[in-house]
Amino acid sequence: MLSFVVVIPILIAVLLFIFSTNTGARILAIVMQTVLFGISVWLVFATRTQDIVTYVGSEGDALGIVLRANTLSSVFILLTTFIFLAAAIYTYKEERDMRTFWFLLFLLEASFVGLFLTNDLFNIFVLVEVSTLVTVILTLFDRKQRNMFYGKVFLMANVVAAQFYLLGLAYVYRFTGVLDIYRVTEAIAHADRANLVLPYVLIMTTIAFKCTLIPFFSWTPKAKIYPLSPTIVAAILSGLQAKTAIYLFLRIQEVFAPVAATEFFIVIGIIAGVFGAFMAICQTNIKMILAYHTVSQVGLIIIGVSSDLSYIGGLYHIVSHAMFKTTLFLGVGIIFHSYGTGNVYKIRGVFRRMPVVSIGMAAAVLGIVGAPFFIGSVSKYFLSYDVPLLMNMIFIIISLGTIISFIKFSGMFFGKLELRGDIPIAEGCRTVPVVIMGAICLVGGIFGPQMIYILFRYSVTVDFFGYVQKSLIFFGSLVVGYAVYKFAVNEKLKNIGDINFSFKSICASLGVFFGIMLLWVG
Repeated sequence: MLSFVVVIPILIAVLLFIFSTNTGARILAIVMQTVLFGISVWLVFATRTQDIVTYVGSEGDALGIVLRANTLSSVFILLTTFIFLAAAIYTYKEERDMRTFWFLLFLLEASFVGLFLTNDLFNIFVLVEVSTLVTVILTLFDRKQRNMFYGKVFLMANVVAAQFYLLGLAYVYRFTGVLDIYRVTEAIAHADRANLVLPYVLIMTTIAFKCTLIPFFSWTPKAKIYPLSPTIVAAILSGLQAKTAIYLFLRIQEVFAPVAATEFFIVIGIIAGVFGAFMAICQTNIKMILAYHTVSQVGLIIIGVSSDLSYIGGLYHIVSHAMFKTTLFLGVGIIFHSYGTGNVYKIRGVFRRMPVVSIGMAAAVLGIVGAPFFIGSVSKYFLSYDVPLLMNMIFIIISLGTIISFIKFSGMFFGKLELRGDIPIAEGCRTVPVVIMGAICLVGGIFGPQMIYILFRYSVTVDFFGYVQKSLIFFGSLVVGYAVYKFAVNEKLKNIGDINFSFKSICASLGVFFGIMLLWVG
């Protein structure tokens, strides 16, 4: 059955490629994606009692392909199918010929789902490379904004980073003789630690790069991929593709448990969180503000999943980030289409022009800053629930940076509406995903503990007085953030925000990261 979960997106891709101009085909594609989403919901509940395994080849053969759905992978598949359903609805009324775009888009979904289901380390490498190549083509799809230079930088940097994983994989195969994740885990549990350090560091260098942790404040956003990409591609890049790397991070940390560098990645997560939030403050392009917050929020997630005290908060923040960041990118796409600019200082009166879209985006903004009763407040509550005071202060600093940048971001909702010619109104098909996902940002906050139990099978409770204390800290940070924004944030910070890494610098940073981590672990 798991094979169908991978095959259905490919069937949708072929269907839309052949009949892209047919309204019935588009509706059928949405129906098929809805069915796939329904299957993913079933998987979440079916994996509560046991893993679901499909053998492609002979059962029990170490060389066969094994698809395995467990509690963690089923949640990632659920996020994937839901976000791609939103993508199908969002692009439903595209007038231009979209058949190649849709074919690549749903091929990307198939690669993501396959990545979450495969139980083979080499298949992971293949699927990651396929998704990278498809992503590059999709980001360059818009001919009016296409920039081949940045596309090549993005591709070549990923190719260089992938070599670390491939070399690490070769070392793993050399002393275990298998590539099946569960068999490798069993072999590594009884292996000499000295044999594990090098392959672990090689593989984690690639995964840290995919998680946008290298370089901490420049790589993915400043490759100009986000501003130049079609809206739905930018939403998937930020809301979903970064999660595939986090999923691999979790799996590889589990495989290499004897040498897993949890303290090292807590430090890396802190640096990424702080620098990502700071660089977001320095941006003027609305897509770049969101892009740098991907770096910052991934830093928070890495801190959470690397610590036993914050683990469940990190897991739920994966879901939180996918919801509010996808909502914001889809809403920003509507705004950019209407106003013809992405400069946050030149867009005003959005709420008057698009009240429904603005409400959905406002819920997402309240989610990402951690406002009470919204999804981000619950995930951040469990991230900082029982951590030391110093770590709590770091979380507050990162949250303060998020609040400052989104005070600037939210300015475009208010003010006088300045009409620049005939500003088009968003179609209903574009508005629907924004509103639904914005509503989830609220529901996921009100029923946070219940959602955590449904998704991850963790029974948690929110302490009333603890939550009130976190809420008071949020409101205090809001006051401080507004004061900082009013007196210290202006367009002059754009010079700092324009700091960029060259291709050589990106390659050098990979080497430096590898060397530092090797010394730390070894």
